[in-house]
Amino acid sequence: MNNDQRLMARALEWARRGTGFTHPNPMVGCVIARGGKIVGEGYHHAYGRDHAEVDALKKAGTRARGATLYVNLEPCAHWGRTPPCMIAVVGAGIRRVVAAMQDPHPNVAGRGFAFFKQHGVKVTREVLEKEARELNRAFMTRVKEHRPYVILKAAISLDGKVATARGESRWITCPQARREGHLLRARVDAIATGVGTVLEDNPALTAHGAGRNPKRIIFDSALRIPLNARVLDKAAPTWILTTARASGSKRRALERKGIPVYLVAKGAKGQVSLTEAARVLAREGVTHMLVEAGGVLNAAFLEAGLVDEVLWFIAPKIIGGQNAKTAVEGNGIAELAKAWSIQGLRVETVGPDLMIRGKVER
Repeated sequence: MNNDQRLMARALEWARRGTGFTHPNPMVGCVIARGGKIVGEGYHHAYGRDHAEVDALKKAGTRARGATLYVNLEPCAHWGRTPPCMIAVVGAGIRRVVAAMQDPHPNVAGRGFAFFKQHGVKVTREVLEKEARELNRAFMTRVKEHRPYVILKAAISLDGKVATARGESRWITCPQARREGHLLRARVDAIATGVGTVLEDNPALTAHGAGRNPKRIIFDSALRIPLNARVLDKAAPTWILTTARASGSKRRALERKGIPVYLVAKGAKGQVSLTEAARVLAREGVTHMLVEAGGVLNAAFLEAGLVDEVLWFIAPKIIGGQNAKTAVEGNGIAELAKAWSIQGLRVETVGPDLMIRGKVER
């Protein structure tokens, strides 16, 4: 690993500190070095706060003049909640910028690099680009595909059941596995489920003290959600996506409680169109979404091609029962050749359970 790679790896480490707090912005870290010595470091702490470059430049002060700036994403070139970072970088007297990747956002997309060259700042690109893209895969999905990056999570028995035939599901997995699930909730900016889960389990959908609580997204085509459901409390913002089937009076009652209700087109079966819903959520800034739902909605997300990763917790228990629900229901596939293939599997033990995570092959 050469010096540029070493310092970029450090910038990526700083960027990871923003996990769960920067949405809808990307995670960005910055290292400023002069003569082989680090003179300033920083990262984007949260949406609306200083970007990584400004954070690092403030720490470097006058030592930034003539130095090299390492950043895992092209510095921004547009005015938003904060001024463009490219202006701050040039104003500080940075001599060279090393960036892992170009920003895919159309408001940037190479403009920062062009600005640096116009002002005599040398630019080196694509240093640890693969690692940088992986870190901000959710941001890139929202910007390029206009939908959130989706992780589908399920907790199942060894024989694939999510509950007994009588509907008992608490708890299939161990406390350690549930804690891992809560930690993941704190790292995403939204958690989604269907109204069926709300009616059956009345979940809180919070991080249960593991960190910040994500937004709660409820798919409810006819607004069947009870006004006293736990997901409508003040623990975290809740958004509801519905269709024209919904009662106008119920919608107004929810909005009086401060719950935004989004009217979305109907799918083929009269439910919320997930493809349209994904566009609406991305437009509203939802970047990284965890789906914890029943088998029908899980299947619908897979069938719509909206799942990027799966996270399965498997308990060493056998439940049995042909009427016991499974994690993915619907009609299923007709041919094995059309099964969803999961790549890059990571398998860990969590207490007595297994945690399996992988990406859905596209």
